Amino acid sequence: MKKIFTQLIPLFYGKYLNILALVSKKKAGQTAFDIFCTIRKGRVKPIQKDFLDAAKLTVEDVNGQHIQVYHWKGTKPTVLLMHGWESNTFRWRNLIKKLRENDFDILAFDAPGHGYSTGKKLHVPLYAITSRFFLDKYQPTLVVAHSVGGMTILYDHYKNPNSSVEKIVTIGSPCEFSEIMGYFKALLGFNHRVHIAMDTLMKEKFDLHINEFSSTRFVANNTKKGLLFHDEGDMQVRAEASKKVHQHWQGSQLVLTEGLGHSMHQDAVNDQIMEFLST
Repeated sequence: MKKIFTQLIPLFYGKYLNILALVSKKKAGQTAFDIFCTIRKGRVKPIQKDFLDAAKLTVEDVNGQHIQVYHWKGTKPTVLLMHGWESNTFRWRNLIKKLRENDFDILAFDAPGHGYSTGKKLHVPLYAITSRFFLDKYQPTLVVAHSVGGMTILYDHYKNPNSSVEKIVTIGSPCEFSEIMGYFKALLGFNHRVHIAMDTLMKEKFDLHINEFSSTRFVANNTKKGLLFHDEGDMQVRAEASKKVHQHWQGSQLVLTEGLGHSMHQDAVNDQIMEFLST
């Protein structure tokens, strides 16, 4: 019964949005966008507390949210870590261990609505505003980002091509927002009227239509060095996403794996990241 109820909730939202769009397309677009951006998990779990609490640096007020920052001090260049959707900084524990062993300076933060940070919603431009605060303040030269964090750092570079970042690593990151929106539309079952309303909202807010919000566009003039990881069996973000980005990013390398899934915490991945950051 619980499973059936859970499956019916998205359809209820979809029906509601379809009706709302008949009354006000603008309100339907905003409501659909708000539903899409709402975070439902990713807060700090008891098993994660000791690891994260030991590295707390400060809490920064960024764009009206209190953002938890973490720091592991080292003498080598600063690496900024950016987690993915409904996750938090704890997801980097395995890579952090290797970075510390090699004496890198490590900076990380919980995105709005995640971990210890306040907020209830997240989208790539908001994530980019938050990350840009730390990129400007701490001037890291290296960035490692997972999933939507990867799309965010590529979007940030598109907006800020002259930043301090010299090397970027993405892991299992999406490419086309239109594909994500297609899944969202199918899940809720809303109609084309609602989709157009969301597209209009995107253009007004971010100056990009849904089909223009693409990592291939973001990397077209990217002169930084990039290392892209993606698993061929990734069930959350298809490997074709990183393949497309690689085709459009002249300075990138693509590493495809088998059987590692979306998270890719494995030593083999982290060892290749370490080699890329160290050379």
